[in-house]
Formats: sequence, structure tokens, C-alpha cells
Amino acid sequence: MSSIESAESANFIYKIIDEEREAGKNRGKVATRFPPEPNGYLHIGHAKSIILNFGIANDYPDATCNLRMDDTNPSREEQEYVDSIMEDIRWLGFEWGDNLFYASDYFEQLFEMAVKLIEAGKAYVDSLSVEEVRKYKGTRTEPGVESPHRSRSVEENIDLFKRMKAGEFEDGSMVLRAKIDMAAGNLNLRDPVMYRILRATHHRTGDEWCIYPMYDWAHGQSDALEGITHSICTLEFEDHRPLYDWFLEQLDFAVRPRQIEFARLNLSHTALSKRKLIELVEENHVSGWDDPRMPTIAGLRRRGFTPESIRDFCDRIGVAKKDSMVDMALLEHCLREDLNVKAQRRMAVLDPIKVVIENYPEGDVEMLEAANHPQDESAGIRQVPFSRELYIERDDFREEPPRKFFRMSPGREVRFRYAYFITCNEVVKDENGEVIELHCSYDPATRGGDSPDGRKVKATIHWVSAAHAVDATVRLYDRLFSIENPTGVKSEEDWLDNLNENSLKTLENCKLEPSLAQYVPGEKVQFERLGYFCADSEEHNWAMPVFNRVVPLRDSWAKLDKK
Repeated sequence: MSSIESAESANFIYKIIDEEREAGKNRGKVATRFPPEPNGYLHIGHAKSIILNFGIANDYPDATCNLRMDDTNPSREEQEYVDSIMEDIRWLGFEWGDNLFYASDYFEQLFEMAVKLIEAGKAYVDSLSVEEVRKYKGTRTEPGVESPHRSRSVEENIDLFKRMKAGEFEDGSMVLRAKIDMAAGNLNLRDPVMYRILRATHHRTGDEWCIYPMYDWAHGQSDALEGITHSICTLEFEDHRPLYDWFLEQLDFAVRPRQIEFARLNLSHTALSKRKLIELVEENHVSGWDDPRMPTIAGLRRRGFTPESIRDFCDRIGVAKKDSMVDMALLEHCLREDLNVKAQRRMAVLDPIKVVIENYPEGDVEMLEAANHPQDESAGIRQVPFSRELYIERDDFREEPPRKFFRMSPGREVRFRYAYFITCNEVVKDENGEVIELHCSYDPATRGGDSPDGRKVKATIHWVSAAHAVDATVRLYDRLFSIENPTGVKSEEDWLDNLNENSLKTLENCKLEPSLAQYVPGEKVQFERLGYFCADSEEHNWAMPVFNRVVPLRDSWAKLDKK
């Protein structure tokens, strides 16, 4: 059936929908929606909801999924966020067609529906302060206290509400509240606020309105106006469901949506709270919403994640009813599997040390054949220049090699990838004792990396011709936080103390094989033996390439966690 069902053999949401369709509810119609608030960038948790809601629409005949911006708080919302949300959803592979809506589309209808509740004696204007409303609400063990304004007449409430809309009162001086039950065990039913006075310019309606609906009021009615059949949200809204249903029951809708909750995504070594992500951005702990360390979709895209890997990840974790922590390693594993198939191979040296092959003719250059992808013959081969002076990784040499170190060291023969057997004969150091050059010799008979006499070497290392190398900047990204659950620390003040100081390491003067100069922003590649990398979408250019490490070839965090 669906890609999402494959994760859990028909997850519980699909079972609910199937049962309702079989019973003929809503005449078998299925309509979902994704309703983000445009007050920040979407993150990997939103991706799970996007894939679920749009996936359901793709899996049932004639089903739809609306994209609706929950733009009811103009003090925090911007057009930039609206644009980024649309870009992220399209990048993940989904389209909404004509089904783009805004909560602000319904401001007039929501106002008229609120008037109807007042006329029915089910809503009233309250003049208590914010602090008093909070105090009167009570606690989980103590009932609330009714506001002295709860008994206002219908006529007075309508008059005050219309004057609120007309802008006669100051911000915060009045609210419209539903009249439900101040002794309800569910605090959400204790006369919740429906409207507040807020003078702020809205990104779509400008200064037309000075009162704005609260989420709990606007959300369910917007669902109903759009004919949504299944309002799928995360578990933190479970306690809000009785209020969602109460509002719908007071009004006459042809289709009454059903709210279904599922477990939100909690991902290790990062934060998925929008409030905390805003804090990271505004306090400059990261370079912006699209910082490649951020769990935002924009950040993941810039780092080099693929939409296929994110969809695969969401399929694997499935749709559950109980919150749990998902290890970042699973997301990285999905990415490795995808890039292993797609990414071509190239050679790059990130921390170079020069190798001089003394018995190689000066000025000579030969072109060696290298496979673009070892598992895909259709990817073809490329020509890699080989010359007398080369660069190798500094970590691939040890003057005094430890046990089980089989790479280059004095007197040891190793294989240079696609090239020859090379032996280090002399180590040249600077005045500080740092190795700056290795003088070596090569065996011409081993061209292509094989010995005609059958002798073996224990290591193969990559290299780049010094005369042809392209200088580049390479950024090594790692997990943003050093602990699994940074947002679960005891004190709100110290959660940022767990930022991983090694989450970004910038390397200058890296050496790339010349073909990498042709890569365009966003293009992915495997640097042989080093990991998967992506040409940075913002700063990469042919004159000065900038590559981001997407993910290492292996998960090093598993070993660190064991230690």
C-alpha cells in the first residue's frame, strides 16, 4: 500500500482511515492537511508530518492534502518563513496544487462564528488581565474560579467584541473566551481564550485586523471549512482534542474532522523545539536557519542530505502512539545508503603533506584511469593526472608507525590508488621538526596498482597531483550537541552548555583532484576514504570551491558512546 505503511505493517492511522471508509463515513472521502505556523523554518520533525499527511493523500483515491499556513500571530510571522516552508515541502517531493490556504483566509468567517457562539451564550468578553486569567484558571488539582465578567449579557458581549474588532481598546485589555466549565478536569476546557487584541502588521492582511484568533479556535474551524476529514497532529495536542471537538459541536459543519495524534519525532544530539532553534539562530550559536548543523530541512539540504534519505528515514521510524528518542545514527545510515548508490567517487586531500617521487621524470604527466563509481559501470571512468609531486593525507604517514599501522612510513611500500607502488625513502622536516615532504620512489611496473611479480602491499591510499590540485575550503560538520538529549537537561539555562565545540571544523588549503572544480552548488560526491561531501549551495564556486562534509563513511559516534 503506502510507503509509510511499509514501516509498521499498516500503522494505526491508516487502520482508522480504512475502518471509516469501510463504514462509509464522509462518503469515503479522505482529506488531510499540513498546517505550519510561518514563524520559523521547518525541521526534520515537520518532515515526518509532511510525509505522513501528503503520503496519505497519495495513497487513497481522490484524496487531498491541503497546505495551510497557520498565520494567526503576526508578531512572529514573516513572508520569508512562508516561502521557506513551500520550498522545503517541494524539495521533499510533494505538491499541493490548488490546495494552498491561510488561516487568515477565514478571519471574517471566524469572527462571525465567534459572534454566533456569543449569541448562543457560549462565549463572553473578559476584561481580566493576563495574570488574572491565569490565576483564575486553577490547577490540575483545584478547580478554576469564574471571571466576574462571565455573566455579561449577550448584548454587552457582542457590543464589546465588535468594539474590540474596531480597535477601541488597548492590547491585552480584553479577550474573548469560550464559556465551557471552569471546574473541568481538562484545563483546556476552563473557558479558553478565543481572541486577543494584538496590534501588529500581518504579512497578508496588513493592519486590517487588530484582534486575532487563538490556535485552538482557528485550527478546528479552518479544518472544517476546508472539508478536512482527518486532522493529524502530534501528541502534545491530545489534551486539546476535547476542546477541538467542543468547538466543532457548537457549529453546523457538513464535514466534522477527526483529530488523531501520533508521536512526534525526537532526534538525538539536537533540538527540535522551534523556540530553542530560534534561540540558536538569534544568539548566533549557528550561522542561520540553514546552518548545516541545524536539524531544519534547509540546513539538512545545504549540508547535502537528499529528500530520498529523509523519506526513507521517516518510513523506517514509522508512525507510533508513544514518544521515543530516535538515534541520529539511523538518519545518517539512511543517507549513506542513498549516497552510496548516487554519489560518484573523487580524490581529495584535506590535510596535505607533499610527496616527491625522485625517480619519476621531472615535467612528465600521465593520465590514469579511475572509476567514477565502483559499483556502477555506466558511470564511466575519468582521467586523473599523475606527476612527480603529489599530496597525500598527513594521517596516512607515520615516521614511527604504531602496531597495525600499514600506511606510509619510512621503507614501507604502499599502493597509491589507481597508480603505482610507492616507497618512502626519506623524511624532510622544517626547523620545528614538522614533516613537510616525503622523498619516495615508485615501481614503474606496477602501473594501475598491481604488481606483475605478485607481491602484496597492505595499504592503499589516495592522493592528488600537486601541479593539478584545486585549492578548496572543506567544512567538517558533526552533531550539534555532545549529549543525546540536550533539551532534557534539568535547567533551561544550561542546555546550551552541551553544544558540541567540535560541531564545525573548517579546513583551508585542501587539495582536490581537478575534476572537482566542475562541481556545481548542491552536487554530492564521495571523497574516497573520507566520506560524503556536498558543494555548498551558498558559497561554492569554481574559483574557490567550498565543500561540506555530509556524513563520514562510518558512524564514529557509536564507538564514542561505548567509551
